[in-house]
Amino acid sequence: MFLENSRYANVAQAVTTTRDGREVTVVRLRRLPPIDGDPYTVIGTDRLDILAQRRYGDETRYWHVADANTELEAGALTRRAGRVIRVPGQ
Repeated sequence: MFLENSRYANVAQAVTTTRDGREVTVVRLRRLPPIDGDPYTVIGTDRLDILAQRRYGDETRYWHVADANTELEAGALTRRAGRVIRVPGQ
């Protein structure tokens, strides 16, 4: 279901039935330990993929930044300039 380098590759899956009777495969919630990171102040042009490219040399690792913060919607992390977020190391 996921590429082997996906953050969801090793997460348990389940089959559930929707209200209209379809069976779908879903990913169970990932339980994460607290993740340390360096504080970073968001500027107006920031996006998580750009931060990941700068930090890790790989824009697809944006989810490392998302996982280090408690925001439910990853895009909200960079929506407001001046916000301080955590950016984990390598």
